[in-house]
Amino acid sequence: MTAQQRDPDSSKDADSIDAVIDLYKKDIDRTLIRENLKLSVQQRFDKFAEFMKLADELKRAGKAQRQ
Repeated sequence: MTAQQRDPDSSKDADSIDAVIDLYKKDIDRTLIRENLKLSVQQRFDKFAEFMKLADELKRAGKAQRQ
């Protein structure tokens, strides 16, 4: 027995989920995703590590500014 035989509304659910995904897709810059996927795994890790360094630096600067 397939899922659709058990739940005849499952195709309606899939259609509504696809509609929601389509709504979100219009607001996503997929060019950035494509560019990042061109990088090797190591390059992505390195890029993330650099981002985390920046985030830590901004956090420290904000904390220093508040004191």
